[in-house]
Amino acid sequence: MTEKNVVTAIRDALHDEMANDERIVLLGEDVGARGGVFRVSLGWLEEFGEDRVIDTPLAESAIVGVAIGMALHGLLPVAEIQFADFIHPAYDQIVSEAARIRYRSNGDFGCPLVIRTPCGGGIHGALYHSQSIEAAYAHVPGLKVVMPSTPADAAGLLRSALRDPDPVLFLEHKKAYRAVTGDVPDVSATTPIGVADVKREGDDLSVITYGYDVHRCLEAAARLHEDEGVDVEVVDVRTLVPLDVATILGSVRKTSRALVVHEDNRTYGAGGEIAATIAEEAFYDLDAPVRRIGGPDVPAMPFAAPLEHAFLEPEPDHLYRAMRDLAAA
Repeated sequence: MTEKNVVTAIRDALHDEMANDERIVLLGEDVGARGGVFRVSLGWLEEFGEDRVIDTPLAESAIVGVAIGMALHGLLPVAEIQFADFIHPAYDQIVSEAARIRYRSNGDFGCPLVIRTPCGGGIHGALYHSQSIEAAYAHVPGLKVVMPSTPADAAGLLRSALRDPDPVLFLEHKKAYRAVTGDVPDVSATTPIGVADVKREGDDLSVITYGYDVHRCLEAAARLHEDEGVDVEVVDVRTLVPLDVATILGSVRKTSRALVVHEDNRTYGAGGEIAATIAEEAFYDLDAPVRRIGGPDVPAMPFAAPLEHAFLEPEPDHLYRAMRDLAAA
């Protein structure tokens, strides 16, 4: 094991995979000479050459479209979208092409494509560098949606995404990049897509979450246990599509209470699907209604620190109160 932060774990995992498989190609804005905004690929242009580390124009639709063509011709492209906020021009390529190729070809063709992009707020990125996009893409059949919360999961899930025969949207929370550290296996271990992880065991309440909110929930859960002896179980779904329903339901049936937490806007967010599944499949196991916490339904995350903080409702203090109230319900 080696201690790393999230961005280093991603960098090392992707570097090792590229070194071991010449089919892997990285393309995106500034990924070459500059090494990307977060320096994931710094030095790789010289190491792997301009045929495998490709600086593209500022055209997300072209980045994904070219990557789809590469995937259909035997390569394993990693398309980096500089920020998740910029991915929307590529929506049609992702939804109408990449996600449907296996279906439209009756299984004759796959599209082994990984789309990496940093998402989420909390770093004063304001309107165009803070969006959470997972719900829009989790709605699309044929597309896997992954959001790790720890360095080990980031490395393991990225390796699994590179081995997947179909497109994977790999979301990396910017605030976790350097703020979250942890041990990462020195061997090239994979983490299976579609398997949730119980990050904290508990008997009184289940909290289902993902991304950076895992760490906010763990902080609030630890405080609540210390203050009032309430044992909160924290389930990190890790992949929104496919969703590990069995692990979620197993936790809720044990604790009889469920709180779903995400940073994205609350209305029509991924938490609504999780909450509905719990209500449908574990209704008679519940001792209180399923509750959700999400961001407010405003168009964008503000730049000003107090307003950004207000947007980020899943902060530890807010979560602490929500967990305490639900445990007592």
